[in-house]
Amino acid sequence: MSKAAIAAKEKLVADFAEELKEAKAILVIDYLGLTVEEVTNLRKDLRDSNVKMKVIKNTYLRRAAEKAGIEGLDDTFVGPTAVVYTADADDITEPARIVSKYEDDIDALSIKGGMLEGKVASQDEIKKLASIPGREGLLSMLLSVLQAPVRNVAYAVKAVADSKDE
Repeated sequence: MSKAAIAAKEKLVADFAEELKEAKAILVIDYLGLTVEEVTNLRKDLRDSNVKMKVIKNTYLRRAAEKAGIEGLDDTFVGPTAVVYTADADDITEPARIVSKYEDDIDALSIKGGMLEGKVASQDEIKKLASIPGREGLLSMLLSVLQAPVRNVAYAVKAVADSKDE
């Protein structure tokens, strides 16, 4: 193997290691059996949510994870592997939610494992995380809860006003 090819591979591993260091959520998925259309749709949905997906050789993935200081995911780097990750600290649930939605619809896709904010997460933990509403959904729930007392007082005042009119 030429020195140029080795240098290119080392750069690929180093660049990916930097991206993994910055990632707040990392999912390792098995994509074998997905059609081109399914992968394209998945990538589009991920891209729209500021989430990245890379298909990379397992040996490069192991080296990048080691350089990034990520431990505990080596057993997931087996077979056809894609890595879905985001550096967006505001919504670490987004990768899990998108991949989980596709996993429910497509039998060929499966989540092998992942890492959330530096801690290894199992398939079950990722599934639970995917069921949590996103940041926007949680904010709207909070707003609804905060508005409820004011709304109830307004209904009570209106009821009293209506009863006085009769």
